[in-house]
Amino acid sequence: MREYLEGQLKSVWPELRVIARAANGIEALAMIDEQAPDVVFLDIRMPGLTGLDVAARLVGSAKPPHIVFVTAFDQYAVEAFEHSAVDYLLKPASIERLEKTVAKLKARVAVPAAAVPAVALQALLAQLGAAAVPATAPASAPLQWIRASHGEETRLIAIEEVIYFQSNDKYTSVFVADGESLIRTPISKLREQLDEQQFWQIHRSVIVAARHVAGTRQDFRGRLMVQLKGRPEQLVVSRNYVDLFRGM
Repeated sequence: MREYLEGQLKSVWPELRVIARAANGIEALAMIDEQAPDVVFLDIRMPGLTGLDVAARLVGSAKPPHIVFVTAFDQYAVEAFEHSAVDYLLKPASIERLEKTVAKLKARVAVPAAAVPAVALQALLAQLGAAAVPATAPASAPLQWIRASHGEETRLIAIEEVIYFQSNDKYTSVFVADGESLIRTPISKLREQLDEQQFWQIHRSVIVAARHVAGTRQDFRGRLMVQLKGRPEQLVVSRNYVDLFRGM
């Protein structure tokens, strides 16, 4: 199906460049984070993470791509709309249907990236007859303390001590000057509790404390790396977040 879709896209959108192909949802999420594509075609039924799971994790990222869902089941269409999809395709997609999708994508790509998700979501909700977008809940105070597991101990860590957070399977690792502890809060939820002026997301799986950033450099692969105060490791900055370090 990937090869078929790519072939169809080449015929209706010759200037499009396909930069990656994923076999499952986890692989797709990693490739999107690394390659920062403008457009992503997501099959709804994928192993590991579904297309809807992947889309949900992309919403709210620094530069979310334009999403088109691909499915064999049109009952998924409404849920696809709720995830701000530009469009959805029933497979196998006909040339005529794909041409309509490509026309929409070209129009969306021309809009400044930061404005696209809200605009797309409102338009799609309007199509579904939604009365209004739910009001955003009032922001709570930023996190001040973290209760974390360290071996058989439980540590109370002041937020000022944290150098960075890193997603670690079902846990999130909390790195301080003298070691690593674990919390159960997913990094996506943790981000909502942090002061975004003090903590910068530099990768889908990494949030770093700005006060502990010593500088940046490029490695031999051309990737931007963050150097830390107080720890020897260097952290990769994904393409979606390199703008944070312009001028450093």
